[in-house]
Amino acid sequence: MKIIEVANYEEMSKAAAEIIIKTIHDNPKTVLGLATGGTPKGLYKELIHDYQEHKTDYSEMTSFNLDEYIGLSPDHPNSYYSYMNEVFFNYVNIKKENIHIPSGTNPSLEEECRNYEQTINNKGGIDIQILGIGENGHIGFNEPGTAFDTKTQVVQLAEMTREANSRYFNSLEDVPTKAITMGISTIMNAKQLILLVSGEKKAHALHQLLHSAVMESFPASILQTHKNVTIIADQDALRCSKTEETKGETEFVTTILD
Repeated sequence: MKIIEVANYEEMSKAAAEIIIKTIHDNPKTVLGLATGGTPKGLYKELIHDYQEHKTDYSEMTSFNLDEYIGLSPDHPNSYYSYMNEVFFNYVNIKKENIHIPSGTNPSLEEECRNYEQTINNKGGIDIQILGIGENGHIGFNEPGTAFDTKTQVVQLAEMTREANSRYFNSLEDVPTKAITMGISTIMNAKQLILLVSGEKKAHALHQLLHSAVMESFPASILQTHKNVTIIADQDALRCSKTEETKGETEFVTTILD
């Protein structure tokens, strides 16, 4: 596990973008696993800026998003399909047929889960998966108590998660109670994981990830067992995590970006 320490959110976003851009240059057919929410917005902004300045080519890459709300159509303003179009897809030359986001409106959600998993496998798996971490340790929408061997599935959202996401909706009552998400096993099958962590609100979760045992009550703890994990975290998120020994082999790297 490598931890890249940066000063702030902007540097976190730039550091993640540099990894993605280099990967796409090295392999134009890269399969990217993408995330939504507030944390990766800066990453997408940096990728768009690079595209405008340097024309990095996204036409051969494939993307898979982690999750989607159940009951929201792709054109709903709070769907993750709309989110991805607004913050990334509309501004680069990725092909629509190469974009994959699970459908929260498929009449057969079980079939949707199986098909999504199969499509990922058909593409040879995910090369780099971008992740955030919930304050309760969720990754994707895999809430505490999720089995580590789960594949793409329908999940009940924890109230803490719904409350955290309610800022994007008119009210808490408008936040869906369920979502479809890549399972923990699906996430762990990615060749490389990049976890983005920013701010004091995530400091406790990051500390627990780095110092706790691997346990299903804290889903992100499973990342300790992956062979290729890079955590990019700012100083606020790391404020209480460097004073103790971390689990396993962990390398701290301090990065200052231009």
